[in-house]
Amino acid sequence: MSDADDRSTARRTLIVIGLVLATVVVLSLVWSTRRVLVWILVAAFFAVALKPLVDWVERRFVRHRALATLLVFAVAFVLLAALGAVIVVPLVSEVSRFVEQAPELLREARAGHGRLGELLHRFHLQRYANAEQLRHYAERFGHPALGVLRSVVETIAGAITVVVLAYLMVLEAPKIIAGTLALVDDGAAERLRRIGRGSSRAITGYLSGNLLISVLLGGLTFLLLVLTGVPFAAVIALLVAIADLIPLVGATLGAIIAAGAGFLHSPTTGVIVLVSFVIYQQVENHLLAPVIMSRAVRLNPLTVLVSGLLAANLAGLLGALLAIPAAGIGQILLHEFVPGGRRAVPVPTTNDSTGDHQRRSRPERPEPR
Repeated sequence: MSDADDRSTARRTLIVIGLVLATVVVLSLVWSTRRVLVWILVAAFFAVALKPLVDWVERRFVRHRALATLLVFAVAFVLLAALGAVIVVPLVSEVSRFVEQAPELLREARAGHGRLGELLHRFHLQRYANAEQLRHYAERFGHPALGVLRSVVETIAGAITVVVLAYLMVLEAPKIIAGTLALVDDGAAERLRRIGRGSSRAITGYLSGNLLISVLLGGLTFLLLVLTGVPFAAVIALLVAIADLIPLVGATLGAIIAAGAGFLHSPTTGVIVLVSFVIYQQVENHLLAPVIMSRAVRLNPLTVLVSGLLAANLAGLLGALLAIPAAGIGQILLHEFVPGGRRAVPVPTTNDSTGDHQRRSRPERPEPR
């Protein structure tokens, strides 16, 4: 083997080793910064959804981008704060009343009186309903409570970071878009505009479809709780609707909240609420959500269902959040870059007569001279 062949082999070997090392370094960086990358991805998701609304406010009411962005985010914050107040104030009142009545409820339970006492007697749990046992349980759950508190603080910090990132992304969107389009020619720029409009429409449709499903679940929960006589039906239904906005686990959390309230009212009511939620969840997961999302994101129901299941299994909560919009964006990219993907929409001829349709289908012949 000549010296040139040896140098060529050594060069290829070094290139392969360098590519492997670079891949390992990049993957390590991604893994180390995965939390920040998730925040950026979620912020971009909401920024794309809110940008059309900010553009509309800027065109109709104000002429300054910063003021329009601030108004939209301020209105969203006020709505969320009002929604939180509607939920938190009754919950704080109920928790305070429960704390005041806790000693009396404990005495009745230990004596076998009241609804709680009947449940303890039925399941032979009276020996656990004493002060020493409760104190022992509180001590055992002390350390996990610290972990939960740390998770809550991290979640709040992440939410604030996502809001700030989304605000800055929406604010700087025109500059970012203009700078990106300036790097390509007119044909590629028009293609990027189409992709951007389609992606924004897919994300906005997903959010509106998800909101519609949550509102529907909240209304059905309110009706069910009112019919079964559960108190504070409106607050519980609102909690269930908000929980249902969370992908993958939202409906389960809502079922736990509603069923817990039902069991506190009576065991029969709890069973009715739990069975109703199990039936509804199956209908929502396999029929309602695919149909609504297919119309909102312009995907067929099978694609919606399969993409949601696969993404939730691969990436958990984040995958479930981004699965359907990602499928919609993927369909847009296929239409743009696959040969023959963008075809002219045929002129509908369903209302024409058969003869007219046949005349349109035939090529026109030149008149004889």
